[in-house]
Amino acid sequence: MTSLTRTVDDVQQAGDLLGVFAFAVSGALLAVRKDYDMVGIAVLAFATAVGGGVVRDLVIGARPVAVTDPWYLGLSLLAAVIIFFWHPPGRLIGGPLAFVDAIGLGLFSVTGTVTAYQHGLATVPSAMLGVVTAIGGGLIRDVLAGVQPSVLRDQEIYALPALLGASVAAALLHFGAFTAWSGALASAVAFGLRLLALRFHWHAPKARRR
Repeated sequence: MTSLTRTVDDVQQAGDLLGVFAFAVSGALLAVRKDYDMVGIAVLAFATAVGGGVVRDLVIGARPVAVTDPWYLGLSLLAAVIIFFWHPPGRLIGGPLAFVDAIGLGLFSVTGTVTAYQHGLATVPSAMLGVVTAIGGGLIRDVLAGVQPSVLRDQEIYALPALLGASVAAALLHFGAFTAWSGALASAVAFGLRLLALRFHWHAPKARRR
């Protein structure tokens, strides 16, 4: 195993687990806002944490890691329990929810790209599956909770930060420059752009109505 391969695997494992926990927290927070019970909180946390990764794995023909690695379920349930007993008041949930969602978005945009690339996909398809991984969990979360998905609603840009992070990661992998630091930087770029979009209310361009 080459040094680059070991580095990619280490970053992939750490980033995936951090992303799972962050997205699980966002799912649990939305469940609290919707006044779900403990079971509903756990289900929404798990679906949010692994949804995008499961879609990615099915597309590349791999067994979903969410059903083979107990850490994914364990971290999701841990997040659900924490939020069940400790969470901000309902009127304040939006801020923490958006923040942890941005963390998951940044991390999964990179780890999703890495997984696709490791399974033999080319640079551009790998980046596209990185985006799917990043936005898939949030999309499933919003649909299950009965709210308009963040990626579709007329609010701050959501998919573009994921696309930027995935594109940077794919380029780094293509040129053999992916390291722990460069992978973290790619995640930080996506995370930072999402936070800036929330702060300054940046919107994607819309078609003009005639």
